[in-house]
Amino acid sequence: MNKYWWFLLLAGAFEVVWVAGLKHSSAWWQWLITFACILFSFKVLLDAAARLPLGTVYSVFTGVGTAGTVITEIVMFGEPVDPLKLLFIATLAAGIIGLKLVTETAAPDSKEGNV
Repeated sequence: MNKYWWFLLLAGAFEVVWVAGLKHSSAWWQWLITFACILFSFKVLLDAAARLPLGTVYSVFTGVGTAGTVITEIVMFGEPVDPLKLLFIATLAAGIIGLKLVTETAAPDSKEGNV
């Protein structure tokens, strides 16, 4: 797995942090951390989008964010566990893995999308 896929997973992980921050922040410093995570998440997302197909990038980013947020809510904040919820998270994970397996990375010297 190349570094752009790692960037994409990192962006998704930070998405989970800032989404949780939007719901659970109450102090100014918590809001500051949430805002910093938003900025970092989108910066890393844009770096990944420079080398990977945009549709794949967006799908994986939102899939990782969605699955991670649901799991975080269950583990850290006491959200009820529903077997169907876990099945759908597994389906998301299968889709993310499938996209990884069928997606090629752009060559380092190509600048797709530049006019």
